[in-house]
Amino acid sequence: MGRGREPGAGSRISAMDGFPHIGHGVGLRPPHYGRILDGSARADWFEVISENFMIRGGRPLRVLEQAREQAPVVLHGVSLNLGGVDPLRSSYLDELAQLAQRFEPAWISDHLCWGSIGGHYAHDLLPLPYTEEAAEVVAARIAQVQDRLGRRIMIENVSSYLTYRHSAMPEWEFLSAVAQRADCAILLDVNNIYVSARNHGFAAAEYVRRVDPRRVAQIHLAGHSDAGTHLVDTHDHPVCDPVWDLLRMAFERCGRVSTLIEWDAEIPRFEELIAHANRARAIEAEVVGAPAVSRLAATHLSTAC
Repeated sequence: MGRGREPGAGSRISAMDGFPHIGHGVGLRPPHYGRILDGSARADWFEVISENFMIRGGRPLRVLEQAREQAPVVLHGVSLNLGGVDPLRSSYLDELAQLAQRFEPAWISDHLCWGSIGGHYAHDLLPLPYTEEAAEVVAARIAQVQDRLGRRIMIENVSSYLTYRHSAMPEWEFLSAVAQRADCAILLDVNNIYVSARNHGFAAAEYVRRVDPRRVAQIHLAGHSDAGTHLVDTHDHPVCDPVWDLLRMAFERCGRVSTLIEWDAEIPRFEELIAHANRARAIEAEVVGAPAVSRLAATHLSTAC
């Protein structure tokens, strides 16, 4: 698998590079499994948490099989530990590769973070120091993953609640540098940008303007909670207006990009998820002239916000 060739000026990761524009999807969570099985939950595409399907059998796999028959699926991991110092887990990569072989996801993604040390897991997505050394180490680990899977992956920026004294560059520069060196794509989470910007006092708009648009191939949207002293990326609220504004800016900067609505707690009716996806579709159509109606049907638009 070749790496190291940076796209030329004005270019970006494209369908030819393995990341097609597949529309505006929703995260598939257990409260809506029944809707998948009876065929009433239709979306452009579905994203699932990889680890939830690394099992030998049972209802989740039946649901994923049915979802895959209806639309593209994406595997989104939370424990690859790309920013850690422990060796990458070969057993985990084997299971992920088997899952990908079985369900043929449109792509695979995980987070630019660390979450374990010495085999002990924090069960959190912890930020990295933004240094040249860290960028080199993480890029090399991503390269190992991509070689094992035989494909490029996407890396997602995380929300953060602490910073490091040793950081030598802003997060957007670090994210872009890692993606270039590993020749992978960026999953740009605009809610995470907003949360971190509020928590650390930087401009969210500058992040979107400065991240490498040639590498952005997917966007996450979600809600968050206000803890008073800081924001928390809880995925339990509707997407707020400032985050929608960041999405608009991302489309202006990056062009047409697939989007995904994440909702992991206080999960609403499936129709509300689709309404959010349709709002993303409408913003994309307004900004870059993409089709305002999905390939499924115009019926979903009746639920738009």
